[in-house]
Amino acid sequence: MASDQRLFVAVAGNIGSGKSTLTRLLSGQFNWEPYFESVDDNPYLSDFYADMKRWSFHLQVYFLSKRFMNQKQILESERSIIQDRTIYEDAEIFARNLYEIGQMDERDYRNYRELFKVMTNYLKAPDLLIYLRASVDTLLRQIAMRGRDFEKGITREYLEQLNRHYEHWISQYELGPLLCIKSDAIDFVKNGDHFLKIVGSVESKLKEIGVLVSSSAS
Repeated sequence: MASDQRLFVAVAGNIGSGKSTLTRLLSGQFNWEPYFESVDDNPYLSDFYADMKRWSFHLQVYFLSKRFMNQKQILESERSIIQDRTIYEDAEIFARNLYEIGQMDERDYRNYRELFKVMTNYLKAPDLLIYLRASVDTLLRQIAMRGRDFEKGITREYLEQLNRHYEHWISQYELGPLLCIKSDAIDFVKNGDHFLKIVGSVESKLKEIGVLVSSSAS
């Protein structure tokens, strides 16, 4: 980095949008320490997709606690950080959607929201939020490509519901600078030029807020 400022960058996006991959690639490009969403070691995901109503509250509290611990570590870190999915998405997208479609009852949802409010009072919002916007067709294709057994039951309707919540949340996002990337027509994994365009967009957005960074592309 060309400045002494420690950065906190986060990548947001729906299931299958490519946020974990983009987090990894940007981490290597800018020498940022990555924090990834707890998926493979999550003790609730398989049960949740098999019976959402039974396990929704347990899953959301698990994600909330993990993400809170991660952000505490982020605040204490001496390095710049990039995080795969934010704590805000847990509440504003996933828990809200489960409640609205009847897969989390009102008592559990209110309890969850109160816990979320208490936790986020102690947290610092990202210096930059990168939102990967993807159509449901793109999400379904990428979910199928990675072949996780517990994701086979994810329906088009569920992803459409989540996308609507994402678009509403992003349209009202005021916690800090925001960079939206339309990912349907790009392949930042296989196409180096596509990835470098994203790198350039990140550098430009950070420059707007007075942060100069150097990367292996510079």
